[in-house]
Amino acid sequence: MMERIKGRQKKYSGMGLIEMIVSIAIFTVSIAGFSLLFIRAWKTNSYTFEMGRASTAVSQGVNTTVSYLRKVRQGDDGTYPIVSAQSNDLVVFSDYNRDGITERVHFYLQSGQLKMGATVPTTGIPKTYPAGDQQTKILASYIVNTAAEPIFYYYDANYPADKVHNPLAIPLDVSTVRLVKILLKINIVPNKGPENMEMQSFVEIRNLNDYDRMK
Repeated sequence: MMERIKGRQKKYSGMGLIEMIVSIAIFTVSIAGFSLLFIRAWKTNSYTFEMGRASTAVSQGVNTTVSYLRKVRQGDDGTYPIVSAQSNDLVVFSDYNRDGITERVHFYLQSGQLKMGATVPTTGIPKTYPAGDQQTKILASYIVNTAAEPIFYYYDANYPADKVHNPLAIPLDVSTVRLVKILLKINIVPNKGPENMEMQSFVEIRNLNDYDRMK
């Protein structure tokens, strides 16, 4: 009887040392693979989330710029509504904060950020505008437009019928500008996938509308 029990114990004994080592190795590889997959998924989701936040912020910046450009008007010193118009730099007059005072508003691209500077006129008569931006704020970040992809494009009163001469070539005569396109490309990690996200918007400068001025 005792011999039978001993035989059974040998027959149903636990796994050997080699089997245990192999099992541990397989388990370790499986955990490593799962961890790598989890890390990659986490990075992808994190990138997507951050891009979503960045795109929302940039969209708000574009909408803000559009709303300010729609209000462009003659400066309080009598200067023409558009001071200068360059590929990545635009200076206009606008009562952007609705305080009854026409500020000189400066939009420009700097270090991957769309910024806006504002300058209020002097209180004396005649009114003048001090040089430089008195106040500056960031409208959008993570801008990755290249030198061949400016953020501002300008169009005259003949657009869209005339697409040969539009957008207008830089340098241009500011008195011919009637429409402005804003193009922003964003990426929180430049030169890496996925591709850059692009946002664009057209804005008509209402106070320079030829039809309204002819009525």
